[in-house]
Amino acid sequence: MIVGVIGGGQLARMMIPAAVELGIELHVLAEAEGMSAGLAAVAVGDYRDRDAVLAFADTVDVVTFDHEHVPQEILRELVSRGVAVHPGPDALQYAQDKLLMREKLASLGLPVPDWARASSADELADFLDDHGGRAVVKTARGGYDGKGVRVVRAAHEADDWFTALAEDGNGGDLLVEELVDFSRELAQLVARRPSGEVVAWPLVETVQKEGVCAEVIAPAPHSAGRIADLAADIAFAVAEGVGVTGVLAVELFQTTDGRLLVNELAMRPHNSGHWSIDGSTTSQFEQHLRAVLDLPLGATGCHDDWSVMVNILGGPTSGSLEDRYPAALAAHPLVKVHNYGKSPRPGRKIGHVTAGGTELDDVSYEARAAAALLVE
Repeated sequence: MIVGVIGGGQLARMMIPAAVELGIELHVLAEAEGMSAGLAAVAVGDYRDRDAVLAFADTVDVVTFDHEHVPQEILRELVSRGVAVHPGPDALQYAQDKLLMREKLASLGLPVPDWARASSADELADFLDDHGGRAVVKTARGGYDGKGVRVVRAAHEADDWFTALAEDGNGGDLLVEELVDFSRELAQLVARRPSGEVVAWPLVETVQKEGVCAEVIAPAPHSAGRIADLAADIAFAVAEGVGVTGVLAVELFQTTDGRLLVNELAMRPHNSGHWSIDGSTTSQFEQHLRAVLDLPLGATGCHDDWSVMVNILGGPTSGSLEDRYPAALAAHPLVKVHNYGKSPRPGRKIGHVTAGGTELDDVSYEARAAAALLVE
């Protein structure tokens, strides 16, 4: 079987070892030469280019994704031509459009922040009046890693986005949500295959810096029992409710009064699951390949009591990541380094490190210290 991945980023790159181990041929449609997943790139083309995507799909047995941005009209044409697309457009639309996501989650009876559509500054002002004068405004499409998200205290603070929507010619609304009083952010990963089997990894805690995931702790501390069970139930309900195939990440807020609210969805391997490469019986990347091929799913237990993943953000100010290997690897021989093959840039994820062990403080120190040495 040949699995085709649209998108040449680090998620596609990290599917390559899993594909090699399973004897699966992996083909990547990369957006440009020299991308992170260039080792498996068989074609270069724009994921918004119908002809490029259709030509690529003709060479593979199953199409899956490194990101959620392929237009719906192209996805639906692939399906109409009999191409196996996982996740399919009916599911993927809820990861592509945050307003559709909120409507679907509400229809499934799942817990979400209070929200509304806002097509004008007046509607945003009304929402602010009803929610203590503060709100989170999000673009319905295209936002990630803190992009397309803004905390506002006055309606005019989103005027540029309303103007951009008006100038787009297709209209559109912004998503406005209550500013949730949360104690921490969590993520629940599950995988589902077309025949319906669903499995979950342990609930994890994520630490964000300037809107970008910086650290992941697996399992999430102080989450055994009710919180872990509730998170898994929510993720299973989402997976079944939207009919997703492959890996699904459900990002959650744990509120100060102990509730869980769904923040975002991702329908592909996710930053919060990178720890699973070294810390779980089955990594999210192997599991995603199993799922899209409708193979039995693997066990999701942990190798260690604790795993901590720390993103390498930005990179060294001079030289390369590889230049830092001697010092980092010598000082922290138990840490695993994953290099995405990307050039340094402020705020950019160019790799990650993972440490595992029995004491959370020790594991966290090892991962953080190794990451720090790699960007000095």
